[in-house]
Amino acid sequence: MPEKIAILGSTGSIGTSTLDVVAKHPEEYQVVALAAGTNVDKMIEQVKQFQPLLVAMQSKEAAERVAREIPSHINVLWGEEGLIEVAAHQDATVVLSALVGSAGLRPTLAAIRAKKKLALANKETLVTAGHIVTAEAKRNSVPILPVDSEHSAIFQCLNGEHFEDVVRLLVTASGGSFRDRTREELKDVTVEMALKHPNWAMGAKVTIDSATMMNKGFEVIEAHWLFDLPYEKIDVILHPQSIIHSLVEFRDGAVMAQLGTPDMKVPIQYALSYPRRLPLMTERLDLLKLARLDFRPADFNRYPCLRMAYEAGKAGGTMTTVLNAANEVAVAAFLKGNCSFLMIEEVVERALNAHNPVSCPSLEEIDEADMWARQFASDIMLHSV
Repeated sequence: MPEKIAILGSTGSIGTSTLDVVAKHPEEYQVVALAAGTNVDKMIEQVKQFQPLLVAMQSKEAAERVAREIPSHINVLWGEEGLIEVAAHQDATVVLSALVGSAGLRPTLAAIRAKKKLALANKETLVTAGHIVTAEAKRNSVPILPVDSEHSAIFQCLNGEHFEDVVRLLVTASGGSFRDRTREELKDVTVEMALKHPNWAMGAKVTIDSATMMNKGFEVIEAHWLFDLPYEKIDVILHPQSIIHSLVEFRDGAVMAQLGTPDMKVPIQYALSYPRRLPLMTERLDLLKLARLDFRPADFNRYPCLRMAYEAGKAGGTMTTVLNAANEVAVAAFLKGNCSFLMIEEVVERALNAHNPVSCPSLEEIDEADMWARQFASDIMLHSV
C-alpha cells in the first residue's frame, strides 16, 4: 500500500520539493491532505495534480478562493483548525510538517497525538516547545524523522551505532549570503542581497535566518532535542561548499559524515522512505570535480545570533520561545524594509535580556511567552522608526 501523506506547508520550498518527490514515485506515495498559507494559485495547481481529500488555507478568503476553483468533493478549511485537521487526517500515515515559524507547533502536536509518523522540517516547533513535542512523541510511540539536511545527515550517520559511543555532533553551516563580509560591511545590506544564498534555494524567512546564522542556532537546539545530547556536545563549523551536511564523532576517534550535493529532495525522500532508499534523479556528487572541501570555525562575535541560540538553549524554558518569536518579528520587519539587517540581532538580544523565563513551561505558558516576545519586538520596531 502506498504511504498516504499530509503536508503542512505544501506551497513553500520544502512542500513543493516534497510533492516533486511524490510525483516521481506514484506507486509509493499518495497525497491525502494539503495545508498552506495564502498562495492560492499554487494550491489550486497542487490540488488539480494530486487530488487530495482535504485542503486548508491560512485565511477564510484564501480558502474560499481555492474552493471556487477545485472539485466540490474536496473539503476546504481555513485557520489553525484547518491545519490541525490536515495534520490529524484519518487517512494519513505520515505528516510532513514544513510550516514556517511557530505556527507549526499545534498542528505538529496534533499529528503526533493522532499517531502519525512525523517528517519534521519545521525546526521552530522544537525550538519553541522541544520538551513537549519530544515527550508527546515518546508517549505516542511516534518516530520523528528529520528533514533538515543537517539532522538527516546526523540521523544517517547514527544508523546502526550505539548512542553511548557518540562524543559530539558537528553541524555544518554554509555561512549564508554574507559569509565573506565583515560586520562593518553588513550595515547597509539590502533584502535582495540577503536573499541570494550561495548554495541553497529556500524560502525568504529561512534564507534571512541563514544569513544571520539564527537558522544554524535553531538547528543546534533542534539537534539537542532530536538526539538528546547536551549543547556542549553540539558544535557548528562553517563549510562553504555545503557538501558535508553534518558529522558525528565517536569515542574511538572515528568521524562519520554524510555527503551530497545541496538538494533538499534527498533528505525529504529519505524521511518519507526510511528505512529504504528509493531512486532519485538528482545531481551526483563528483569529488574529483569538487577538488576541495573547506572548513572554518563559527565565530560567535561575527554571528551573535548563533551565540544567542546556544545561550537560550542552555537556559531552557521559555527562553527559546522568546528567541524564536522575537526573531520572527524582526525578520518580517527586515523583509518589509522596516528595519536594517543588523537590527534583527539587536531586537532578539533585547527581548532575551528583558524576559523572565519560565522553566519547563506548559503550552499555555509558551503561548504567553510567545505573545510577550512578539509585542516586545514590535514595540522596539515602532520606536525605532
